[in-house]
Amino acid sequence: MKIALTSVMVDDQDRALAFYTGRLGFLTKQDIPMGQYRWITVVSPEAPDGVELVLEPNAHPAGRAFQEAMFADGLPVATFAVADVHGE
Repeated sequence: MKIALTSVMVDDQDRALAFYTGRLGFLTKQDIPMGQYRWITVVSPEAPDGVELVLEPNAHPAGRAFQEAMFADGLPVATFAVADVHGE
């Protein structure tokens, strides 16, 4: 068994996609219109067939509350690793 998808709540899918691809270097794996929102996943260029990170809209009140509470407490909801943090 392996992890295929994991979600991170975002308040703006376009801005999140630009950040994860432009700033962090992830690749867009899926970007599918789903009514008002989109099903967007990004992957590491080092593992394009690996775990997909879903850029999940926080439109549901529980999602927004979770995101705000974690941010307010300074708790990460996702952690990424690189071989050379100073180089990155």
